Amino acid sequence: MNQQVERYLQAGTRANTRRSYQQAIEHFEVSWGGFLPATSDAIVSYLVDHAGSLASSTLKLRLAALAQWHVSAPETGEAGRAAAAARTGTVRCVVGAHRGGGAWRRGSAAAAALLLIGFWRAFRSDELCRLQVEHIQVRPGEGMQFFLPWSKGDRDNQGQTYQAPALARLCPVQAYSDWISVAGIACGPVFRSIDRWGHLSEQALHPHSVIPLLRAVLQGAGLPADLYSSHSLRRGFATWATRSGWDQKALMDYVGWRDAKPALRYVEAVVHFPGQQLGESLTMTSTLLRST
Repeated sequence: MNQQVERYLQAGTRANTRRSYQQAIEHFEVSWGGFLPATSDAIVSYLVDHAGSLASSTLKLRLAALAQWHVSAPETGEAGRAAAAARTGTVRCVVGAHRGGGAWRRGSAAAAALLLIGFWRAFRSDELCRLQVEHIQVRPGEGMQFFLPWSKGDRDNQGQTYQAPALARLCPVQAYSDWISVAGIACGPVFRSIDRWGHLSEQALHPHSVIPLLRAVLQGAGLPADLYSSHSLRRGFATWATRSGWDQKALMDYVGWRDAKPALRYVEAVVHFPGQQLGESLTMTSTLLRST
């Protein structure tokens, strides 16, 4: 085998390995809902959860990918940094940047609805991608109701209902209504892929697509996109609620957490200053708690 062919095969093998590792990391973070950097207990739980459904070779590859991430992450400064929380100011900036004049373009309307529903409902990527129009009820000026036939926290597989309020600013209800109107969707997945010509797919957006989509809209608004991950919206809401005076039980009930330990990992440490954004926080808190 000549050296040129050998180098080509080695390069192809490295590229395939990188793709496999990337898919493994996305599965751990997006599909399973794990945090990076991960604790040893979290990695063990992840492997145990999939021991019955994945081949041992696949589990070994997943473990190798996670190990490689933690080895290489310090070189890029990622190991000591959790996903940034998407604050209300961040969401406001993104929605404003992607809003058109009179009518929103499809991409802008979709981005606004994804961000605002994801933030105010603290949904994970897979939950956003499984939303169906026929499972959503809208009460203009009051709020909206989502039904998910199954979710990670639904241990009895009976489905779960979530409420979201209509708000004076950054309203998820209005954003959803705008998106459905612009897209002309009457049934099926709420969030779908859109090609460069604005054509809408019939298939639901894949959960692995949410991270690059989120980063793209953040970058379009001039924000440091690489700081954010699929956990940023949920972490942003948890931090906002804690800063706004929600107690731990109210937050856990609203999001659907049963265990306080992982729930606290979503909350960024914050420093309170007298009167800081108090009026807006109290108004939104009152509206959100009334919707539960």
